[in-house]
Amino acid sequence: LSATWAARREAQRRLADARARQADLERERERLQWQIAELDKLSPQPDEWAVLNAEHARLSHGQAILDAARLALDAVSEADTNAESLTSRAIDALDEVAGVESRLANALDVLREAQAQLQDAAHSLNGVLNHTELDPDRLNELDQRLSAWMSLSRRHRRQADELPALLQGWKAELAELDAATDLAALERSAEQAHAAWLKVAQAVSRQRKQAAPKLAAAVTAAMQELGMAGGRFEVALSALDEPQSVGLESIEFLVAGHPGSTPRPLGKVASGGELSRLALAIAVTASQQAGASQVATLIFDEIDSGVGGAVADTVGRLMQKLGQRVGPAGEGRQVLAVTHLAQVAACAHHHLLVSKSMQGRQTTSDIREVSGEGRVLEVARMLGGTLTDTSRAHAQAMLATAQEPT
Repeated sequence: LSATWAARREAQRRLADARARQADLERERERLQWQIAELDKLSPQPDEWAVLNAEHARLSHGQAILDAARLALDAVSEADTNAESLTSRAIDALDEVAGVESRLANALDVLREAQAQLQDAAHSLNGVLNHTELDPDRLNELDQRLSAWMSLSRRHRRQADELPALLQGWKAELAELDAATDLAALERSAEQAHAAWLKVAQAVSRQRKQAAPKLAAAVTAAMQELGMAGGRFEVALSALDEPQSVGLESIEFLVAGHPGSTPRPLGKVASGGELSRLALAIAVTASQQAGASQVATLIFDEIDSGVGGAVADTVGRLMQKLGQRVGPAGEGRQVLAVTHLAQVAACAHHHLLVSKSMQGRQTTSDIREVSGEGRVLEVARMLGGTLTDTSRAHAQAMLATAQEPT
């Protein structure tokens, strides 16, 4: 129920926001459409800026590249007096005397390596001369496209190589705005979310109507054993004028503390002790329902107010039962009770003694666990104040009986 309510509320919020911001959203949408159309004409592609600049650099320097390569090739291998022919003459001269002068061997090796490198250089230069073209038309195309890139980058205050990502970002924003300004789609979404919530809420209402009399009867029965004999507990379901997170109806607990009295809202007629005992009755009843969620911690204060004897025994036993391990994994529930009754304290799995003391002008509170003989003495004190052999024996018997399985 809470999940479908949250989805319903979110769908209605989006619809209300869209209606309130319709004019602003439409202006933003038109602005994005214009900007996208402008960039779409350029159609900038990732990495295109770098590729265009590299090609432009080659074409714009084409004649200079050809002139330099021709001059270098002439000097290396094609002029009448070139480096390759001069190196060859030097090698031939040294070859004639290398056999009688070993000191020339190193110079001869270096010249032969130089000859090989000159031949490689000549091959590379020929490749540049054969594959470098002068294309003024293509260069003009590149000038125009690069100019368009620069113009748009200045207009939108972005680096030129950021234009492709900028275009994709705008398209994503436009898609979101299209969805946000599609009132018909938002209305359908809100209607569907409401229908989903209503289906769950109606199912919950049926379950509440079935469970309310059962809970009322069970709690009423428990009240008879908790010092509220003749009392009555009711669950009132009232249809709400407007849907709320709790469903289609409000729920109110009503209680009549005495026979013949009219049930009234729980918080207005019950005392603190009665509220605690009613909470105990509700907790016990809920814990007995199959599939009921288990509350991890329950705290009861003044639960023993105005009761004693058998009622106090019943209160203690019920809280003891609530504090037993529950669930398929053996997870525990913690029940804390503030009590002055020995019958209630004896049923606890652990006994914590709260005391106050004065240290100078300051009052301090102390909490410590009592067990074994210390617990026997504390229960005996709760029974009558003055410790006697009889009260100790009574306390020991009470603890033994209270810890027996029921």
